[in-house]
Amino acid sequence: MKENKIKKANTSPEGQAGSENMSTADVDAVMKKYDRESNIRVWTGKYKLAVRGLLVAFSLWCIYVTLFATFLEEIRLTSFLGLIILIGFLTYPAKKGDIRENYMPIGDIIFMIAGTGAFLYFTFSANQIINQGTRFAPYQIVIGIIGIAALIELTRRCVGLPILFVAGFFLIYALAVGLTNPAFLGRVKFLVRNLFYTKEGIFSTPVNVCSKYIVVFIIFGAFLERTGISNFFIQLANCIAGKYAGGPAKVAVISSALCGMVSGSSVGNTVTTGSVTIPMMKDTGYKPEFAGAVEAASSTGGQIMPPIMGAAAFLMADFVGVPYSNIIVRAILPALLYFTGIFISVHLEAKKLGLSGIPKEKLPVFKLLIRKIYLLLPLVMLVIWVSGNYMTMQKAASYAIVLSVIVSLFDKENRISVTKCIDALEAGGRGVISVAVACGVAGIISGSITMTGLANDLINGIISVANGKLIIALLLTMLCCIVLGMGVPTTANYCIMAATCAPILVRMGVPTLAAHFFVFYFGIVADITPPVALAAYAGSAIAKANPMKTAFTASKLAIAVFIVPYVFCFNPSMLLIDTTAVSVVQIFITSLIGVFGLSASLEGHLFVKMPAIVRVMLAVGGLMLINPTLMTDILGLLLIVAGCAWQKMQQNKTKVVA
Repeated sequence: MKENKIKKANTSPEGQAGSENMSTADVDAVMKKYDRESNIRVWTGKYKLAVRGLLVAFSLWCIYVTLFATFLEEIRLTSFLGLIILIGFLTYPAKKGDIRENYMPIGDIIFMIAGTGAFLYFTFSANQIINQGTRFAPYQIVIGIIGIAALIELTRRCVGLPILFVAGFFLIYALAVGLTNPAFLGRVKFLVRNLFYTKEGIFSTPVNVCSKYIVVFIIFGAFLERTGISNFFIQLANCIAGKYAGGPAKVAVISSALCGMVSGSSVGNTVTTGSVTIPMMKDTGYKPEFAGAVEAASSTGGQIMPPIMGAAAFLMADFVGVPYSNIIVRAILPALLYFTGIFISVHLEAKKLGLSGIPKEKLPVFKLLIRKIYLLLPLVMLVIWVSGNYMTMQKAASYAIVLSVIVSLFDKENRISVTKCIDALEAGGRGVISVAVACGVAGIISGSITMTGLANDLINGIISVANGKLIIALLLTMLCCIVLGMGVPTTANYCIMAATCAPILVRMGVPTLAAHFFVFYFGIVADITPPVALAAYAGSAIAKANPMKTAFTASKLAIAVFIVPYVFCFNPSMLLIDTTAVSVVQIFITSLIGVFGLSASLEGHLFVKMPAIVRVMLAVGGLMLINPTLMTDILGLLLIVAGCAWQKMQQNKTKVVA
């Protein structure tokens, strides 16, 4: 799914604007360093054809199952993960950098066969296992342990260690403290039975949603990228903002927001889009760490950008029990605020540095570009089909796949041939692996938390510390999400927070949907928050900048994502919950002004260099607009207006002196 996007980005006319434009090999190197999904085995010849065929068959099987299968849910879920184990071990080596061609150690082969067999045993014995209740033979417990071990090892290979540290902690807690059975073997048996043979562990909501919805949307994304839509988005962003002050950075914000809808990966979007935009920003005059930060912050925001958003959004719909179309609609205003905040910071930085835009002769011709507007048709129709409840999500995504093939026929360069169809199915199948195993491990974590009663203890503990103060509960929840998100994929992070922290906020009066949006947002922001900010580190590698400086700058640029979740918890009007049109407009405008005040304060420049007192005024004014009551809104607005007026007066004085 990422390879095609890289090639398109680097061969576009705009991609040649930067003198330091990265080669495809350089981009691949960055991807392999910061994105574990890019570290795959090297297959050639007949082995490559066999693995390729298996991935294509898996994608087709997933589409068939989500659309037509009527067999038991246990059969669908166990066979799905069994095949994930099979193609996962064929795809990912035991360690990074193992690039030996057509090589798979005997240990990997044994692990793959044993792990796949464990899940498929459940598949073919589903009726027997369901009917036997709690009576499990020792060999069945051993099979369960093998299946769990295979899932954990594959997760280590394609996702990383941090999520396993979290899972390991909760498993040890369950065996050592949480379970009441006095015998250790009894605790092991109880734990394995619940995690592997019920829907309370591995096969709980995350894997269910992944196998039913997420997989089809990942395959759709792979097809959509092969229509050349990523290159179209970059060129469209150039047409819209390229000519203005600091144009390349504004192009990065817009194009990354648009491309992020398709990619769904913070690191992948940063590297592929950034290979074009970051060199352009540096050539314009932005500092390397700022250029990398702009791309990282914008790309991370792609996961909150409707209509596709990240995989966690599908899980949210299932957890909360609302149609996915509701999630899309309610995410629009927060996403606009997020990207507007980055856009404001980029503009102020350009003004501070006196940067110009991209020369007119290097910009694409809008009249020629608009001829490819048909590329948006699959996305537009997907939104219509889903939001209008004309069909199920998986059917809408499947139709959108067909539509993306049809629209590609009008473009000779990006026409989806039979070979490209196979490429897309292969990329889609490979893209599912990391999400599926992360969902499986998230099920292990949430299952361990639930069966030990730790979730209730945590909820009661935080409520006790908060002492009825919502702001304290929100701050503690935010810290939990960010700390957990340092290396844990957004999907798994959200699952854990949805089971532990979201109920805390609900108990304190926050609407359920707002509580889940809160943990969803702060799970995503961990991709740019130091010290483990993978998207920011990837951006710094392309920009040749200091990684930590890039991460801190990205966090500063994305200040809106630290503010907006508090807004919709204090006033759910932002999420269109129990509100009126007037209230929505009011909360959006005041929040936008608050984001502006904070962005300007952090930038330290509005019309001229900002003294400390003005920065404090703007920051306090912006923060006061978090709690959208009439008094705080008025005070916040007065402070921001006063700060801006002061800046304007200083600018006029400077002009008079000059």
